[in-house]
Amino acid sequence: MAAATTTLNPAQKSAIGRKIWRNECAGTVDGLTTWNAGEEFPSLGIGHFIWYPAGKRGRFNETWPQFVAFAKLRAVALPAVALPAASPWSSKAEFQKAFNGAQMTGLRNWLAAQVGLQTDFILARSRAALPKILATAPVAERARIEANYRKVGATPNGTYALIDYVNFKGDGSLATERYQGVGWGLLQVLAGMHEVVGGQAAAAEFAASAKRVLARRVGNSPPQRGEKRWLEGWGNRCNSYARPL
Repeated sequence: MAAATTTLNPAQKSAIGRKIWRNECAGTVDGLTTWNAGEEFPSLGIGHFIWYPAGKRGRFNETWPQFVAFAKLRAVALPAVALPAASPWSSKAEFQKAFNGAQMTGLRNWLAAQVGLQTDFILARSRAALPKILATAPVAERARIEANYRKVGATPNGTYALIDYVNFKGDGSLATERYQGVGWGLLQVLAGMHEVVGGQAAAAEFAASAKRVLARRVGNSPPQRGEKRWLEGWGNRCNSYARPL
């Protein structure tokens, strides 16, 4: 059975795109091309889509090539620098050296002009997540997880929460996105929700469950990654799920 979420009008969809841009990039154009400290890849666009350099792969789902394929299906022309199979910058130092060059500046300007396209891609990823997480979840848990998805999606801000969290931390179905065998994606958040009615109460409980899941992720993470430094910001992002758009 397909899951229902609130149908978003253009203003709500635009508001969600702006929120995601603010969440990932502080709403800045410079933030549209980022290489975070401690990471092995650049993150591009309002959704900070991951793009691995040649010969490098990590545990996290690579989303930039997926976005490029999505843009091509929409017949949207992309800058040449966006098209290679692997990131043209192989290290953070190389990336920073190229930051103010013509290619990366042009890429940022293109991304700033294509917020709607990026929002549509993030929406599509979110809508594709439910069948994957239900297939991954234990059979006995599937009905409750789907029910929680529907409860959270009954409001515009709950729909935003479902959309943003998949972009933020994935759907939870990938075996590689685990620390000590425990995931942190949408599957784990929905499974970890306490019993609640639908609507705003469900959006608030989703936010609380997300913070519990992310705190557990930090506790399970390799110490050398230093993930505790991100936890406060992650919590602030999750708090936005409980507030009306």
